[in-house]
Amino acid sequence: MLPESHVQTFLEAVRLQSADAAFEAFAALTRATLGSRLLTASALEIEDGKVTEGRSRRIYTDNPEVYPVGGFKPIPDNKWTDIVLRRQQVFSTLSIEEIAEVLFDWEIIRSLGCESNVNVPIIVGGQVIGTLNLLDKAGSYTAERLAPLPDLMPYAVIAFLLVTRPR
Repeated sequence: MLPESHVQTFLEAVRLQSADAAFEAFAALTRATLGSRLLTASALEIEDGKVTEGRSRRIYTDNPEVYPVGGFKPIPDNKWTDIVLRRQQVFSTLSIEEIAEVLFDWEIIRSLGCESNVNVPIIVGGQVIGTLNLLDKAGSYTAERLAPLPDLMPYAVIAFLLVTRPR
């Protein structure tokens, strides 16, 4: 069950069409439900109405000093890309060694006290439009801990669409 007060805060931000407030409320809901030391969200680059696998842009962060919003970063072609972007499945790790296999910034991640991650594809119309990215201490993102994830997905999609929609 999702925390009702967080759900209501999110719904109010959506009602007011405040993308920033909605994403902040969604992040609070996610932290309260799954927990995290760092939560970011990235939108994929879209060309001619189709998602490209080449670049992503951070659209939300709860640590702007280390992971600021904005700018594009390349997406490498590796196991992460296959699982999250092509198969549209959740990617999670329980150790820094697993993170180091797929994420170039694993040393920064470790310096933040994080050694477990989960990347969740945000899917609209059969396409991945972005990812929700959570980091926490080693061993955090077990199947049991991630069990509430499906309940969060409608809120994630709404938050992403509010932030990425043309204005």
